[in-house]
Amino acid sequence: MTRAGFRYLLDANSMSSFRSGKEGLVDREKKARLEAHGWRVGSTEEFLGLTPEESAYIELRLKLSDAVREYRKKRRLTQVQLAELLQSSQSRMAKVEAADESVSLDLLIRTLLVLGATHQDLAKVITARLARAL
Repeated sequence: MTRAGFRYLLDANSMSSFRSGKEGLVDREKKARLEAHGWRVGSTEEFLGLTPEESAYIELRLKLSDAVREYRKKRRLTQVQLAELLQSSQSRMAKVEAADESVSLDLLIRTLLVLGATHQDLAKVITARLARAL
């Protein structure tokens, strides 16, 4: 990928760093070799030029969408069954679980509440570190 005339390589784990909560790190020797050949190695946040607030917002959406999937599976519901509870569609539930940008925070939270999450559960989800990679 190029950005401002540079060849840019995201860390191997960088694309999933939002979901994993881990910093993606490229081996130092490999990074040096790549940079010697004109590549710039960095994080997703650096590549996209995200502010700390934007990163936090994305992380929040990912935490909530992960929680929706977990709660749905704990209740042994399909996306179709969850959609019926919310008077929505299966494709919309897939977007909810994928943290699609078209899904509002309102829908993410409302879905969790329909699945039985309490306010305390929501607080735990919001304050927890991301545990999964893509």
